Amino acid sequence: MRKVKVYITLKEGVLDPQGKAVQNSLESLEFGGVKDVRVGKYMELMIEDSKDIDKEVDQMCDKLLANPVIEDYSYTIEEVV
Repeated sequence: MRKVKVYITLKEGVLDPQGKAVQNSLESLEFGGVKDVRVGKYMELMIEDSKDIDKEVDQMCDKLLANPVIEDYSYTIEEVV
């Protein structure tokens, strides 16, 4: 069994209104040192061992988990003991 941690973020240049709202809220709480906030998604998947696990995770991200037009993704794979 493997644990896959998937991180999805908006591509550079794509407007992030949710991130801007968080940044504005932080400024109103007097955390003025925060110059940019980007909001993304994080998912954990438990997947049975497979020799093609990287290919399978890429397909999952491309077909469902991320929108390849506006989002980038990365992931790590850990062995579950």
